[in-house]
Amino acid sequence: MAKIDLIDPKWVDMVFANKNKAYGAYQLRKGTSGRNIKSIIILVVAASIVGGFLAWKVHADKVEQERIARMEAMELSKLQEQAKKEKKEDKPKVQPKIEPKKEIPEVRESQKFTAPVIKKDELVKEENQVKQMDQLKKDVAVSNVDQEGTKDRTVEAVRNDIAVNVPPPPVEAPKQEVKQEVENKVFTVAEQMPSFKGNVNQWLSQNLTYPAVAAENGIEGRVIVKFVVEKDGRVTDVQVVRSVDPALDREAVNTVKRMPKWNPGMNNGQPARVWFTLPVNFKLQ
Repeated sequence: MAKIDLIDPKWVDMVFANKNKAYGAYQLRKGTSGRNIKSIIILVVAASIVGGFLAWKVHADKVEQERIARMEAMELSKLQEQAKKEKKEDKPKVQPKIEPKKEIPEVRESQKFTAPVIKKDELVKEENQVKQMDQLKKDVAVSNVDQEGTKDRTVEAVRNDIAVNVPPPPVEAPKQEVKQEVENKVFTVAEQMPSFKGNVNQWLSQNLTYPAVAAENGIEGRVIVKFVVEKDGRVTDVQVVRSVDPALDREAVNTVKRMPKWNPGMNNGQPARVWFTLPVNFKLQ
């Protein structure tokens, strides 16, 4: 018996030879090849459309992720530049120290006074008393030494230079308070920034709970928070820098507060308190 090609419609004529071809089965069998070809064409076209859509979707997601990464990098760069400007503006301006000019009074002329000697009246000659009084110069101050200078009694002092509007010397704060202030200072940029012990995105994806209200309303986005990494690695003072939705903001803050200890930032080889900015992504599946 020869082989029958089931794709070739001739086998239908062989099967229905000497039979009623007006019956519906003959027409149905006769059109099988055409329907198979149409089915294959439709399947290929559908597969091409679905495959093209999936490829476009993957490409669009990749482009969106790159755009989000660029925006995130730009935002972090702006925050760091703003922090540097604030740090420069916070530096106190050093006022030049102006020493007050010394006042040098002019010296008065004086004559040494000889103390009188007490004697009996009969031994004192009046002539000697008059002579001793004449020896004292007029308009001269009496002192214990002879010294040249001005004779004007009305002039108390002549100043060569007068200090005007001299600011008082600055009051230095106690060293202990300055040291404590430096220890409690929070740096925006450190020599070595804080780092998470592991993969921070993986930790967030495992510990982040999507708020039911936001999920029902189809709300998604990126909440940017900042916080202080303490010297011992604890996370404190968590704040929202860019908000998306109150429910998402609360979940982002609460999740970041539950984070384990980080590797602290370092300045001059010592642990320091440092601000850190972190984006928290909320995306519906």
